[in-house]
Amino acid sequence: MAKSTSEDPRLGRLTRLALTLPEVTREIYGSHAQFLVRKKTFAYFLDNHHGDGIVAVTCKVLPGDNKALAEAQPRRFYLPAYLASRGWVALRLDIGKIDWDEVNDLLMGSYALIAPRRLAEQIERLL
Repeated sequence: MAKSTSEDPRLGRLTRLALTLPEVTREIYGSHAQFLVRKKTFAYFLDNHHGDGIVAVTCKVLPGDNKALAEAQPRRFYLPAYLASRGWVALRLDIGKIDWDEVNDLLMGSYALIAPRRLAEQIERLL
């Protein structure tokens, strides 16, 4: 995985967190990134997706948690287009101070929901 010198530092930090999880790979598509475990996506880094001007990490959460987070903290969380109906939520990384522990918790939770059972069990002890 080559890193360009112009890579967004938020993407760099997100990548370092994600790559600590078993069998994770990253795919780059312009200013966006996709994080996968055995070809299944568990997180996205979105930068100005469809011209919305937002930088965010998008992850799968437990049923209903995406709506609860977006309603409780609408300035920080939102329901991402196309994915919200499948239990995904987006956390903005472009406003305020980023709580990287929170980002890590979202990544790990999403990984646990998406990864094959044996891989998920390896990190569930840490949740």
